[in-house]
This record gives sequence, C-alpha cells and structure tokens, in this order.
Amino acid sequence: MSQEKTNSNGRGILPSASVLQKLVVEFTIRERWFLVIILVGLTLAGVALRLPLGFTMAIGFIFASYPVIANDSIQTLGTFIASNRDVAWWKKWLFMGGIFIITMVFSWIMFDGDLSFQRLASKGFNETPTAFHYLQIIAPLALLVLTRLRIPVSTSLLILTAFATEASAIQKVVMKSLNGYVLAFVGAVILWGLITRLEEKLFTSPAKPYWRWLQWITTGILWSFWWQQDAANIAVYLPRQIPLIGLIGFLAVIFFGLGLLMKKGGERIQQIVEEKSYIVDIRSATIIDALYAVILWYFKVISNIPMSTTWVFLGLLAGRELMIALRSKRKGKRSFWSAGRIIALDAVAATIGLIISLIIGASVNGISF
Repeated sequence: MSQEKTNSNGRGILPSASVLQKLVVEFTIRERWFLVIILVGLTLAGVALRLPLGFTMAIGFIFASYPVIANDSIQTLGTFIASNRDVAWWKKWLFMGGIFIITMVFSWIMFDGDLSFQRLASKGFNETPTAFHYLQIIAPLALLVLTRLRIPVSTSLLILTAFATEASAIQKVVMKSLNGYVLAFVGAVILWGLITRLEEKLFTSPAKPYWRWLQWITTGILWSFWWQQDAANIAVYLPRQIPLIGLIGFLAVIFFGLGLLMKKGGERIQQIVEEKSYIVDIRSATIIDALYAVILWYFKVISNIPMSTTWVFLGLLAGRELMIALRSKRKGKRSFWSAGRIIALDAVAATIGLIISLIIGASVNGISF
C-alpha cells in the first residue's frame, strides 16, 4: 500500500497517516527523557502554586536558572565553546563559574542584596511577587522547549513580561531591545566592512598562543556584562533583596548548572553560532565578543531598563554575516542570498519568541498592548 497520498499524476503530495504516526513515535522515543522532564515540570508547577510563597519562589527560580543560561549561552559562551573544543570542559567551567560568582557577589554587596544590578528597580518590575500565576512558573519550561527547538528566544521578554505590572514597562524593554539590535547590526556592518579583507589576509595561518589568552579575557569581561543585564531574568522570581543564605543558594544552583552546560558542549541552540562563517576561528570569536561586550556596556550605562541581549547578539551576527558575504574573497564563502536566509530565519525565530512573550504577559496580567 502506498505510504503517502497522491495527486492525479501519481506524485506524492502529503505523507499518509501511518508515516506521520511513525514520525511521532520516533520523535517521542528520541526525546522521551526531555518530554518526561517537561511533564514533571508542568505538574510540579501546579503543585508549587499551593505551597507557601517561599517554596514557590524557589521552584520558579530553579525552573528559570538552566533554561535562561542554556538559551542565552549562544550569546556569551557560544563563540567561546565553538572555538575551544580542544580545552577540557571543567577548565572552562571553573573560569566562567568564577567570573559569575564574583559578578553576582559584587551586585549583592553594592546594591543591598539586589542580584539584578538594579535592572528590576525600574517601574513595572520593582515589586517582589506576593503571589504567582501558573504561566509565570511554566514560562521557563516554554523557554526550555524553544531552546530544544533551536529557537533563539529573548529570555528577557519571555520571562519578564510575565511579571510586568504595566504595559509601558514591556514597551520600554521592547524598544530598548530593538535599539540594541539596530546598533549591533550597524556596528557589525561597519567593523566587518573594514576588516573582512584584513581578516582573510592575516588569519590564514594558525592563531598564535596569545589569541587564546585574549579571547578568554574578552569573553570573561563579556560574561560579566551579560550577567549584569540578564541576572534579572532569574532574580525576578526572588525578593528584590535577598539574605546571605539566598545568595549562596542562587550561586550554587547556577554554578553547577553552568558546569552541566559546559560538559554537554552547549545546548542544541549552539548550532546557531556554529553555522555562522568562520566562527570557530579563535581570532574571529575574540573580535565578536569584544564588540558585543562594548555594546552591552553601553546599554548598561544609559539606563536600568532590562533589555533582550539575544536581540543584540542576533543583530551583531546578522551584520557580520552580511558583510562577510559581500566583502569576502574566500572560495566557498556563503552567498549573499544564503546569508540573507540565515539572517531572516533568526529574525523570524526572535519574532516568534516576542509574540509568545506578549501572549504570556497579557494572559498573566491582563495587559493590552
């Protein structure tokens, strides 16, 4: 019997029910443990709402910790992981974990127990939750699923919109994120418009040892700046000022989650970085991280409003891919249309994340946009 429906010419146009059933079964078997984790999480989220507030906060925080790092790891750690495959995972873990701890302790001391570098002090996010909605608890699970599907979602928008008490707060986050995308895109176009030919001329031989040191230093600075922006996406589940025992718990959960991520070599979303042109060259990775760090520092200085660092990173990669396609003379380089396709797909994925975020925000708080 035919395995697919046919048209009048006998050509297959749609898979049959048996083929679809087979695909579903194969997917379920392949992803069985991930699906179990999601089902357990959805159940636990319902139970959490019936627990005392402190337990609900803790569960929400734990749910948010790994998905936020796993999805956003492509921004700060993506080029680092891709260009350091030959380095033991535990060395990368201890280095990045140490920088994370120092950064968070600094915020806790300087801002009286605030772990968000005052990103949650802006109007609309400044109130500690006194009760939780089911969607607020499962928002990180949605992020985990989207990460598994290689969709670069803005964690700031997906999670923070569920906690925003005013529509204006979400609008400010979206506008700052859009500005970040545009600035990163323009900056990358200018920079790689100038250096693409120079890269091809100078980066033909193996990288000198000092490039690895430069990259680790640059990525370490970027990693600290990233936490100064995105710690708010996890800390939003917690009191705006937490005690010492809360700080220790926060550091421990994320530190060991980071170790798991390093051991795995990044989540599947890591492919978004590795499909870009010449990204595994440690010199190119260093330049990307340096520009990204400067942009995050700039937006940290101008206001305390949270923003999507994902959009900034996608804008940077988009501008870089475009100029490499236009300026590169390397054989086998990606065509302009191929680069445009990758840029468009990333933009569509980010837009899907934005739509899901706005739906969650509207559903939780009854906000209309």
